[in-house]
Amino acid sequence: MAPPSTADAATSALHTVFDEAGVEGFVHARDIDGDGEGGDREVAFRADAPVIVASIRKIAVAVAYARQAAAGALDRAARHTVTEANREGGGIGTDSCRYDVTMSTRDLAFFMLSMSDNAATDKLMEILGTDRVRAVAAELGCPDLPVGRYRELWDPVWEELGLDPGGDIDAQLDHVSEDRIRRLAMLDPTRSASSTPREITAMLTAIWRDRAGPAAACAEVRELMSHQLSVHRLAAGFDDDVRVAAKNGSLWGVLNEAAVVEYPDGGRYAVAVFLRTSALGGRNPAADAAIGRAARTAVDHLRRMPRATAPEETT
Repeated sequence: MAPPSTADAATSALHTVFDEAGVEGFVHARDIDGDGEGGDREVAFRADAPVIVASIRKIAVAVAYARQAAAGALDRAARHTVTEANREGGGIGTDSCRYDVTMSTRDLAFFMLSMSDNAATDKLMEILGTDRVRAVAAELGCPDLPVGRYRELWDPVWEELGLDPGGDIDAQLDHVSEDRIRRLAMLDPTRSASSTPREITAMLTAIWRDRAGPAAACAEVRELMSHQLSVHRLAAGFDDDVRVAAKNGSLWGVLNEAAVVEYPDGGRYAVAVFLRTSALGGRNPAADAAIGRAARTAVDHLRRMPRATAPEETT
């Protein structure tokens, strides 16, 4: 009997990771520096299925910011004030501040990627403009990525649930059933803005290959992504000598992370893991750990693939 192919082994291993965590998973990993003969080396597991990206969308916002800054059209040091109009409340960073906060354009991008600050993102979107960010996302191969200021993204959700956006949202959500939340268009990638794991790793690859904009812009995005404070998901799957630059995302029943991992031997790999969970919120250590395990599993199989062969696809 012939030994299983690398793709078959990856499929089996990833099935095990997700089954043990009790989640539905979607994965794509690619060798950033693959020779391209027959296509990039990759590991794919439901990689072309549409997924809810949540805050992973902020990578495209960062590219739009960095392009403008590199072109001299935007001053990194200019001061901007995050106001109540930008804050949704209940988040982290400036989104939880009680009073207005003034910071530089660059630091808005830093807060957006390092701690996933929604209010800082909203302010940066205000500065950049939705059309510019949408054009960048499309150019990077993610034409259906959710783009917009947070009020634009969330007001339709409150309307669908029959909530008053001017009232206490958390208190109102206490009276909404889980079934109604699960039926939201925002959580259905076939009815709302979405992407795929393959599209997200393509975007990361463009950034790491200096193809997402001027080299200086790509370098700035890479540097900003290296400061993500959360390390309990994807980064936890790798040893300390592996550099991880990442962006995570969470929503009701959705846990994600996309990253580039760089090994001491020079290997660079873009990997994206998307999960659908049975629980809508709260802590989920098993699911968080599954993101790291799945990423490590995919990259380990990828590193074992011979570079001279065409990529293998799992289904």
